Amino acid sequence: MTAPVIGIDFGTSNTAAAVLERGRPRIITLEPEQETLPTAIFLDFASRHTYYGRDAVSALIDGHDGRFMRALKSVLGTPLARERRTFLNERLTLLDVVARFLAEVRARASADLGAEVRSVVAGRPVHFHSADAGRDAQAAADLAECYAMAGFETVRFLAEPEAAALAAGASDGLSLIVDIGGGTSDFTLFRSNAGRMQVLASHGIRIGGTDFDKALSLAHVMPLLGMGGELRNLLGKGRNSVPPSMYLDLASWEKIVFVYGADSLRDARQMLKLAVDPYRMQRLVTVLEMHLGHDLAFMVEAAKITANGSGMGEINLSVIEPGLQPPLSEADLMTGLWPMVERIGQAASDTAEMAGVAEDAVDRVVFVGGSSLIGVLDRLMRVRFQNAGFEYSEVFTAVVDGLALATAEG
Repeated sequence: MTAPVIGIDFGTSNTAAAVLERGRPRIITLEPEQETLPTAIFLDFASRHTYYGRDAVSALIDGHDGRFMRALKSVLGTPLARERRTFLNERLTLLDVVARFLAEVRARASADLGAEVRSVVAGRPVHFHSADAGRDAQAAADLAECYAMAGFETVRFLAEPEAAALAAGASDGLSLIVDIGGGTSDFTLFRSNAGRMQVLASHGIRIGGTDFDKALSLAHVMPLLGMGGELRNLLGKGRNSVPPSMYLDLASWEKIVFVYGADSLRDARQMLKLAVDPYRMQRLVTVLEMHLGHDLAFMVEAAKITANGSGMGEINLSVIEPGLQPPLSEADLMTGLWPMVERIGQAASDTAEMAGVAEDAVDRVVFVGGSSLIGVLDRLMRVRFQNAGFEYSEVFTAVVDGLALATAEG
């Protein structure tokens, strides 16, 4: 039996794996009856067990004592990735944690296929860090190292939007893939003719769904915890603004776990003593004491999805205080997300320019990635590419389908 080669789409929010069978991609079951595995890890302090995916999310929701981590792909290429910290009495880097997640994916894929998986075509964003070439190169090296530590002997990387282009299928003319993931937005413009595909340009920027969540959290949640308030001087008259750094970390999926230290709680309690509005600052102390940062992030994400679909949602913060449920409307999404959406739209236009193609010459725009479902993004793209037909592919699995197809090329 030939050793299996699989495709893996290791995403900021979700991960998927697929294999090519009889010329067609088949999603590998990483969790029962699910096509994707949340890119989440929970280290349970009591049982000394590590949970992955939906089990990790359930452990958090059920109130297990431990550490929950999500969006770790975002730390690749940063100094944070190689800092050693104590997890379950082990000194590990976040690269070690990512490698263990990928090793779990490999083990589950091997069990599904009934054969040991050692080779992979792995997806990667066009740019991990679009504004820093050094960090971008380091992130690529970090990810390759994680796959090696996870037990993969052969790894070939393919840009995620190019994989999605393979899955999109031949449609004569010019097509643009718009892949809006959890951490990055990526684009591939390609030409199809008589069933043959030619990639003309690929581009990407470091903006994604977790950035949407962060912006909404900073605008609608963190002020309720004291952000933007004032502190009295410890000695003498006068006031100072509440420092924003803790709130910025608390609103960032990949950094929440690091806010739960004794230093942060001590600082918050000191701010509570000096706060002009102690009522709101007490909420921050409660969040840190009870380790509720991820609960808040999930509530923001859920409200975003609801508001995008129905026009109105609520951010349910009753875990902090009964009845605390600030509204979140579709208009709030437009206002809060517009600066990032505009940058995404410009990046799509830049991709066409890189290919030497006018926007009005694009025949088809194909959306992939869970964050591509944001309505304001759809409307902006229709303005920029007015002559194109618009399609929503398999938004959560199009990339991994393409990666599976690419295994036939190697």
